[in-house]
Amino acid sequence: MPKISGMKVKLYIKDAVTGKLLAGQRNATLNRSAESIDATSKDTAGFWKESIQGFKEFSIDADGAFVESDEAYKILETAYLNSENVDVYLEMPSGKKYEGNCTITDFSLEFPYDDLVTYSISLQGSGALNIVEDE
Repeated sequence: MPKISGMKVKLYIKDAVTGKLLAGQRNATLNRSAESIDATSKDTAGFWKESIQGFKEFSIDADGAFVESDEAYKILETAYLNSENVDVYLEMPSGKKYEGNCTITDFSLEFPYDDLVTYSISLQGSGALNIVEDE
């Protein structure tokens, strides 16, 4: 299996028509987790606890160099100011996408006096994370 360079995985923000690449992106992390439900009973073998998977959730954290004219950033800023969710996806080089609806929970700009202006964003999934394979 060939290895995949993280620099080839890109975050897109959807508008009404298509996905817009978030400019200046440096890093992105897709976090996936699930609650653990205790399924231990008197029938459990030995004295070992058993568990099953409960509710799942996902989030995306990203950061990058701020590009003031970027359309995707403008969509995020408008959604944040209007308390609206956004549809996003992470696209792999193969075309495989991890997509879902998200609430913007953190949206920071950093203005150092001796470096680039940068942004960071945290997106909390609202509903299912869908995996779409390129056809």
